[in-house]
Formats: sequence, C-alpha cells, structure tokens
Amino acid sequence: MIQKLLIANRGEIACRIIRTAREMGIATVAVYSDADAKALHVRSADEAVHIGPSPAADSYLLGEKIIAAAKQTGAEAIHPGYGFLSENAGFAQAVIDAGLIWVGPKPASIEAMGLKDAAKERMIAAGVPVTPGYLGEDQSVERLKKEANAIGYPVLIKAVAGGGGKGMRKVDAAADFEAALESCRREAKASFSNDEVLLEKWITSPRHIEVQVFGDSHGNVVHLFERDCSLQRRHQKVIEEAPAPGMDEATREAICAAAVRAAEAVDYEGAGTIEFIADASEGLRADRIFFMEMNTRLQVEHPVTEEITGVDLVEWQLRVASGEPIPLKQEDLSIDGWAIEARLYAEDPAKGFLPSTGRLDHLEFVEEGRVETGVEEGDAISPFYDPMVAKLVSWGETRDEAIEGLDAMTAGVEVWPVRTNAGFLNRALNDPDFVMGNLDTGFIGERLDSLVPTGEPDEEVWQTAAAFALFDEDEDTEGSSLSGFRLNAEPRRSVALANGGETRTLSGEGALPEATGLLDAESVIVFDEGMAYDFALSTRGGGHHHAHDGDIIAPMPGKVIAVDVADGDSVTAGQRLMVLEAMKMEHALTAPFDGTVTGLSVSAGSQVQVEAVLAVVEPIEE
Repeated sequence: MIQKLLIANRGEIACRIIRTAREMGIATVAVYSDADAKALHVRSADEAVHIGPSPAADSYLLGEKIIAAAKQTGAEAIHPGYGFLSENAGFAQAVIDAGLIWVGPKPASIEAMGLKDAAKERMIAAGVPVTPGYLGEDQSVERLKKEANAIGYPVLIKAVAGGGGKGMRKVDAAADFEAALESCRREAKASFSNDEVLLEKWITSPRHIEVQVFGDSHGNVVHLFERDCSLQRRHQKVIEEAPAPGMDEATREAICAAAVRAAEAVDYEGAGTIEFIADASEGLRADRIFFMEMNTRLQVEHPVTEEITGVDLVEWQLRVASGEPIPLKQEDLSIDGWAIEARLYAEDPAKGFLPSTGRLDHLEFVEEGRVETGVEEGDAISPFYDPMVAKLVSWGETRDEAIEGLDAMTAGVEVWPVRTNAGFLNRALNDPDFVMGNLDTGFIGERLDSLVPTGEPDEEVWQTAAAFALFDEDEDTEGSSLSGFRLNAEPRRSVALANGGETRTLSGEGALPEATGLLDAESVIVFDEGMAYDFALSTRGGGHHHAHDGDIIAPMPGKVIAVDVADGDSVTAGQRLMVLEAMKMEHALTAPFDGTVTGLSVSAGSQVQVEAVLAVVEPIEE
C-alpha cells in the first residue's frame, strides 16, 4: 500500500483525497501556489510544498515542479484529482518515468480516449453505440458541408480535442454552417491548439447519462451504475443525480454493459466515466443512447455514486494504484436509494453569473447532508481558479427524499459577502418539471428567467431585516448569526432600512420564521432560500439608531419629491408614504404597520436632514 501521497491539485478535491488518505493511514503532501499559501488543503495535509505563482500555468500545470515536490518529500505516488493535469498523458508518463506511482489510468488509455474522433472509432469497433455523424480525416469545408447535409440538420460541430463545453456549435440550417464551423475552429485552435472537428447528429431531447467504471491491473472492470447530469448551463454541469430518473432495468443493463466494453477496449485501470447522450424524446431506451466521450479521471460528481453504492472511490483508486484488485465484484454492487449533488459556485446569477471573489467573512451550511468543500470561514475565493465554494450532496431512500434534503441544504446556505448561486440552485430543485423528472440538457436554458432570482427582497424579507435590526439591544449581536431570533416577540420599535436605492421604516411584523441573518453596527444581512440580502441601517455616532414606534425618519439628507398622504389618513403596512431623493436615487418611505398618519412635517420640495422625523404612523388601537 502507498505510504505517502502527493495530491497534484487544490480546493475541494484535494481536501477530499486527503480525508480518505488519512483514514487509510497514508501520509499526504499538498502543493500550493502563492494564492493558496493559507488554503484549507494546505492546512489539512501533513506536508505542503510551494510550487509557484498564482496563475495555474505557473504552478498547478507545471508537471516538473510537482514531480520535484514528490521526490523532495519522499512521496511515492501522485494523485491528480480532476482538472489541471489529470488527463494529461504526458504528465502521467513523466510520473511513471520518475519511478513514482500514478494514481490513474495508464498513459496509453488516456491517449486512446483523448481525441473524440479516434475514441469514437475505437468504440464502434468495440460494439459501443455512437451518435450518427462524420469522423473522417477530410477536414475541407466542402466535405464537412456535404456530410452535414447527409446527416440532416440540426447538426453539432465538435472539436476533436474539445472538452468543458468549448469548441461546440449547434447548426440549425445549411446556410449557417460555414460561419459556425469557422467560429468553432477558431475557439478550438485557441483552447486546444487543434482545430480539427467532427460532426454529430443533434439530439432533439438530449439527456446526459454517464456510467462510472473502474478497472484494475488484474483485468477486472466493473461499473457502479449511472448518473444523470442533464441539468447544465452552457455545457457545464450544475445538478447531478444517481440513478437516472426514468431508467428501467433493461436499459440500465444495456448502457452499463456498453460502458464496461468501452473501458475494456482501452485496457482501463482506475476510475473513469463513460459519457453518453440519450435521445429521451420517447423516454430512455437502449437503442437511443450513444457514446460521447470518456473522462479518464475521477469526476466532480463522483459523490452521488458513492452515496448510492456505499463505495469510497478514492480508496478504490489508491488500492488499485497500489496493485490490489478492485475490492468488490460486479455482483456485489447494487443501488441503494437516491443521491443528488448541486455545485455551489461563487457567482452572481442576477449579474449574468459573473464570478464573485473575495474573503468569506461568513460561511455556514446546514448540518444535514454531505458537504465537500475546500474553504472555511475566513478563507478567500481567488480569481485565479474555479469559483467553486462547495458540492452539496443529499441522499434519500427515494428521489423525492433526496430532493427534499438538497432543497433544505441549498436554502440554508449562508455566505457573505461573496455571492453564490444557492438561490438559483434552490429554484431549479423546486421546479415542477425537475421534481417530476421531466428534464433534458436544455432544462436550465429554457427556464433561465424563472430560475434566476432578481436579488430584490420581497415584503417578508424587508420585515425580517427589520425584526433582526430590532433584536434585543441588550444582546451582544455584533457580527453574530441570529438564527435563533425571537420573531414572535411584540414589536416595540421601528427601524429605517435601505436596500437597492429604496428606504423603508419598518417594525418587523410578518417576518420569516425560518430566515437567518447577521447584524452589525451598519447593516443587516438576511439569508433566505439560498439568497443573501443586504440592508443598510441608519446610524448616529457609530451605533444603532431606532425610530420610536411609527416614526418615519429620513435615512440620509435629501429632497422630498413626493408625498402620498396627509395627516389623518389611514394607511396599511408597506404602503408608500413619500419619496426622498438623495445621491441621485429615489428612496420610498413606507408605513411600518397599519395605522393613522400624524405629525406630517414635510411636503413635496422640502429639504430634510438625516434622521429628521418626517411623519408618525400611530398604530390602530384594538
């Protein structure tokens, strides 16, 4: 058995590998760039070696530095994780040539599956079904156009060396083919230094189904059933589950057998994934599931397979790399329950999914479920690498139970001030079609408008922020989580809050009982259904300033541009009373509760100072 292992990766996968290695009694060595000097994987490993500047090209992609670090520390083996150098046959060979153990497939197997056209030809020879298309060497525009016409539109142009959604173009009509081909080749050349392409028939109702396979050096190959990775955005997986919804036993047996044949065709060792595209227009059928490609590494979504089989795939990798046979035979493997994984990214869906970087001042997950992460509270999301915060994984005896668990996990995410896609994930999980298992790879794109939260708080969130702000002033609340807040207490005061250019004076009535939050001297953060809402508090002298009862106060100096009420008017909670213009933005001031307007002291055009009492709402006496 391996005694010391170097992990040639970072983040959550490095932490994941370290955890299993420690359980097996294997010492671990981390490598790190400048940006990761204080990262969790570095803190978790037994040793750590600095390998270069922050950009991956100057550190994690430099195989010679990684091999040198292994020799320096006496590590016997290198585990590449996924991404970076994990599918680089040249690096795998260099590790072996250095007298080290490569925790992965043989370099020849990586090469055999590295180019999509050659891999498909090998699969055809092995009797694995492939998508109708063109794999020829003639790359002329004329030949490609002719083949596209023969296949029938729509067709998919794919870079033979592609991956990660790059170098792919769907073409709906012959008139668009040349422009799409040129664009695809340009991207492929820039990304992979190879502009050759293949053509495939476009599947009209595609499901992304993949099968986990595992081989050893003793000639054994098994499968660990399938996963469904159809929920994607721009070809990047978002939510994955195992088993696949709607998969019957006959179809499962056929696709898994094909996956085993695919692995055997390249003499495969270690963990790998055979990816298929399924035409699900009439449900999942064996004669409509086609080979796409093989990932010759551990997959990001491997935890869902572990959850339904009870297998630790990293342990299997380390045992097989040490020369042991696969621990279980095919007949010993079975499916137990259902598992779903969501990828929590540091990105802002409301702003086009732009990455959100910075320090994680607050980071908290619900206790249920499995969380795979490479960060802790106080760590930072770097602009240099993938913006993943965590993988959230839920298991249940049924699919409904697994969804319910992941619903709670995504809804309970608390991250600040970095933005995340938790609210987006939560909406996807609660979409009626997803719950029913009606999904394909176009699911997210077709529903993007409804799945992306606006980021604007609704009335209940406003009231919750007010309730948090009015928490017992005798309590020490600075910077703390208020998840146990007494929302049923009678409101004693009101408070002025601002969000997105709008200011309201509220009492906290009708607050959300399940929401949690943070409070400091200047702001209130409300966490609800995966979203984080930031409210500014009016302050004086650096401390909280609370209005008395129904006082309507000016949150900042400005000009009153509209007054909607008069003394004696009856108003309802949330009703707009007036509009204050300040800092080139309009701020609506609203009634904190049902009542009667008294003491109105301004009119349209009035200039007011910060915290001036502009009106009072007297509560209606019972």
